[in-house]
Amino acid sequence: MLKFVMRTALFPLAVASMSAMATPASDPHTPPPESLKPLLSMINERLEIADLVALTKWDSAQPVQDSDRESTVIANAQRQAASYAIAGDEAAQLMAAQIEANKLVQYGLLSAWHSDGKAPPTPRPDLGNQIRPRLDALQTGLLQQYATFSRSRTDPACPLWLNQALPKLAKDRLHEMALIRATGELCVAQPPATAAVTH
Repeated sequence: MLKFVMRTALFPLAVASMSAMATPASDPHTPPPESLKPLLSMINERLEIADLVALTKWDSAQPVQDSDRESTVIANAQRQAASYAIAGDEAAQLMAAQIEANKLVQYGLLSAWHSDGKAPPTPRPDLGNQIRPRLDALQTGLLQQYATFSRSRTDPACPLWLNQALPKLAKDRLHEMALIRATGELCVAQPPATAAVTH
């Protein structure tokens, strides 16, 4: 069942990943900036917490989708953005990507557990009093690290950095696909130069 879900729901992400891998860098030897590693580490840590969120959703039979919570998280990021010299829309896009990646992990895990008829006996922290405060604290760190990395978003080698780094961070294929989703907008492609028209 999990294989079917990942093939159907995650296929577009796989295509996006392959497209990014095919993007040539102007200088393949350009090393990633030091700011990339801590940013990806925080993104990955947030996805690890998604496992715990999924367990609480399993126990409570609550839906993965929580639109009110998502709106609150994104609005808070927009309010914090100016403190880190980030545009509000950028902060919103960053956190929206993290939310979608988090849900991807939850859906994948819940599908597997339903197929098995049980969830793992992992201790469950409280969602409201323990897990969400951790996510809120990570949000501040994410905005800080994103602000530091932001000047490198347009580097032509940016997709290559991600393609090399993400597989090393992920503990399995589901989390690797979630990392791809979480970092989907980190790199900004520059439009090709157009030749001047002469008459």
